[in-house]
Amino acid sequence: MTETRHLNNAPIVEALIDFRVVLPDGFDPQKFVDLKNELGSRYPKNEARKLLVGSFGISSGKFEQQAEDKGIQGYVFKSEDEKDIAQFRIDGFTFSRLNPYSDWKTVLSEASRLWELYRAFSSPIIVNRLAARYINRLDFKIPIDDYSIYLTAPPAIPESLPHKMSSFLTRLVLHDDGLTANVIQAMTNSPKEGFIGVVLDIDVFEAQEAGFPEDSISKIFEKIRLLKNKIFFGSITENTIRIYE
Repeated sequence: MTETRHLNNAPIVEALIDFRVVLPDGFDPQKFVDLKNELGSRYPKNEARKLLVGSFGISSGKFEQQAEDKGIQGYVFKSEDEKDIAQFRIDGFTFSRLNPYSDWKTVLSEASRLWELYRAFSSPIIVNRLAARYINRLDFKIPIDDYSIYLTAPPAIPESLPHKMSSFLTRLVLHDDGLTANVIQAMTNSPKEGFIGVVLDIDVFEAQEAGFPEDSISKIFEKIRLLKNKIFFGSITENTIRIYE
């Protein structure tokens, strides 16, 4: 495994910090729009988030499709450049930072600041899931004859099969010390001419139906950070590290 360290040009496309909650019965999600006064000029853009539930079936030999509007579930607030995104919903709060990424401390600090607003405004009964999801896009020059130059677990093609490949997708679900990690590795397009992209999507979370004590949240996020980093650096080689140092 490569050594864990800060990368000045980290390939992070989006970093998310997520809190899932149970709110008091009868909480009106439209009240979240009032947060625009609290968020001020830092998050000047906002829009309602609605939920549409689709269903389909066959009646009298005919295919029928329906969509039910569940109404407003919350509000999304964005910075002027739309790089910082805060979602205030009836099922929880999510903070996202889009590329360019700074560092974990900065992202978690802003997420925690906004979480305190969410908590004070909605008074959740239970916080039952904490997560961090980091979506990375690694760009490699093509052609590539051997992905093991860049990835520690590249797609394996049997020797008897053609080795010209245009797509691959792998998914792992890992467990460690109460945490669960969904890890997706897949080929994608790259915005750079002459390159191919590989998505490394790492979603680490801990869930407890009974909820987390407030004073345990920071410790859980530190566990999440360590496992997230372990997976990222365990998935790439030193050749890849040198590209993004």
